[in-house]
Amino acid sequence: MPTPAFGLNRFDFATPDRFAADVARAEVLGWDYAFVPDSQLRRHDTYVLLAFAARSTSTIRLGPLLTNPVTRHASVTASSIATVDEVSDGRAILGLGIGDTAVRLAGLRPARVATLERAVDIIHALLHDGGIDIGGGHVGRLPHPRPVPIWVAAAGPRMLRAAGRLADGVFIRAGTHPANLRAAVAAVREGVVEAGRAPDAVKLGLVVHTVLEDDPVRALAIGKSMAAGYYEYSAHLFAIAGLTWDGPDVHQLQAKVFPDFHHHPDPVESGNIVDFLPPAAADAFSVRGSAAEVTQQLVDVLSLGIPFEIVVPQPVPTPPPPSVVQGATYMERIAREVIPAVRARLGSV
Repeated sequence: MPTPAFGLNRFDFATPDRFAADVARAEVLGWDYAFVPDSQLRRHDTYVLLAFAARSTSTIRLGPLLTNPVTRHASVTASSIATVDEVSDGRAILGLGIGDTAVRLAGLRPARVATLERAVDIIHALLHDGGIDIGGGHVGRLPHPRPVPIWVAAAGPRMLRAAGRLADGVFIRAGTHPANLRAAVAAVREGVVEAGRAPDAVKLGLVVHTVLEDDPVRALAIGKSMAAGYYEYSAHLFAIAGLTWDGPDVHQLQAKVFPDFHHHPDPVESGNIVDFLPPAAADAFSVRGSAAEVTQQLVDVLSLGIPFEIVVPQPVPTPPPPSVVQGATYMERIAREVIPAVRARLGSV
């Protein structure tokens, strides 16, 4: 069975130099992709960080995961990612979504499906040196086009179908439950058919919340917080997985976390708020436990027959910077204890 590439989207974001050094460490450790969440009120400018990392590395691929069409105009995004591709000698990848904390913390609303579709149209045309009217009364072009692949992250069926119609790749953000993953892939394939594209025109990726935690009580609490985060914004995923929300209204509980269940500073605390959720909910929306347990859970997901080309094991909670870690960092542990074991297990199937 083919093994996927692995990407990381949590680094030392304290300064551009420290970010670049951390990405260089990831490259040495064998990570394939380095991603930056594009959230202007939480870290330095995404494309400046990526440009610094490009100058400090030679093989690892680089891009935002995710940016959005709300806080940046599509033409700005196209110009920025084309520049990163140029300075990195063709290693850029663009991850787009409707907008998460970057949008909400600015008091804005996530993009509608039609808005994201229009953004993909504009960015694709500009990156591939195609003229397109973007509202300026004339045909717009980039002076430095680069054919950067556009990946869309999605969980809902409408967005998944739209991604299938337009994107080069789709990052599925629907947890780990087989029913949700298969439903997501089916929606992407529907979009591919609607657009008359070749069956293999769209690549698939998986973003999975990963709780590398030896304490099972803490790991379970964090897993429940991740499940609650999905229920906040994609409640339909509970129904597909056969789960129910047998607790207070989630909107009442939102007042107790900031900015939401996925990003609360203390995920054990936020997990305890939703302790009524069963362990099955945590299982459906994260992988958790020791390195060996995380390995087994990833192997289970990657053995479903879905051809994921990129896997992003998103760490929860956000790891502290390397300067304050005693012992191996999350980046190092996953690279040394999990990824080789996953690849070895999949290679033997």
